[in-house]
Amino acid sequence: MLDRQVLTTYLIAAVMAGAGAAATAQDYPAKPITFVVPFAAGSATDVLARSLGQGITAETKQNIVTDNRPGASGIIAAQLVAKAAPDGYTVIIATNTTHAANEHLFKKLPYDAVKDFAPVTTLARGGQVLVVNPRVPVHTVKELIALARRQPGKLTFGGGSSSSRVASELFQQMAGLKLVHVPYKSNPMAVTDLVGGHIDMMITDVVTGLPQVRAGKLRALAVSSPKRLPIVPDLPTIDEAGVKGYELTFWFAAYLPAKTPPAVVERLRELFVNATRSAPAQTFFKSTGIEPYVMTSEALAKFQASESAKWAKVIKAAGIEPE
Repeated sequence: MLDRQVLTTYLIAAVMAGAGAAATAQDYPAKPITFVVPFAAGSATDVLARSLGQGITAETKQNIVTDNRPGASGIIAAQLVAKAAPDGYTVIIATNTTHAANEHLFKKLPYDAVKDFAPVTTLARGGQVLVVNPRVPVHTVKELIALARRQPGKLTFGGGSSSSRVASELFQQMAGLKLVHVPYKSNPMAVTDLVGGHIDMMITDVVTGLPQVRAGKLRALAVSSPKRLPIVPDLPTIDEAGVKGYELTFWFAAYLPAKTPPAVVERLRELFVNATRSAPAQTFFKSTGIEPYVMTSEALAKFQASESAKWAKVIKAAGIEPE
């Protein structure tokens, strides 16, 4: 049986530990937070992260450091955060690429999208745009399909994320085409090559694709969402344009390393929810057609599970073999 002095020591230690945890959550954030972004600067994920970061800084007076870690379909960034200290100061601004699709696109991942992370909240969701280089002699989806059928295996498409790649793979599968996939570390890099004429087409996020369309450097044919996007109301959906039943959207979410204290997770969730209402975030949403989309941490865990099943089905239907 423990003597009174030892028991007292244990009790004091337990109380101090509890007080320390409470203080950590109450004072959070007490220093800058790093947002790890799986894609390059200028991507939709990057611009969203920076706009939300401005909102959080305005509320907390703490700086948000954006750390872009593009490459390997987001694996580099996800692995980095999975191994980070679970203290609330290293956050991945994730997408369906890192937390729903990759497990079905790769035979082996250096991270577990469920076990290695603490879900915080979804952040936003949106559709993509089908764009072609202007030298490609098409102005509609039907014309693109006709051209691809006349030249099987000749037209190339870029993909800098799973959303981009799978959207194009699904398009060619549903339209009965044979296209050639050219992989990139991120969508901005693919768009640069598309503008330069090194590839023929791609389906990409509005943030990276639409500015080039407005500048006359790319031609937009349709959007991947089930409904037309308010930002480009004249563009038909791919479904409307002739590929019946086609739909592919994407989402963003925030995750912390597993074992982060629940109180810290909840506090960060509150900060993100508030940040989606901030002026910088509202400007981002209005200029891109992407919609704010937030939920509880528990709801994100369930949403992620359902999305993983959905993407597995899409990837299988597109005929993509795990690498």
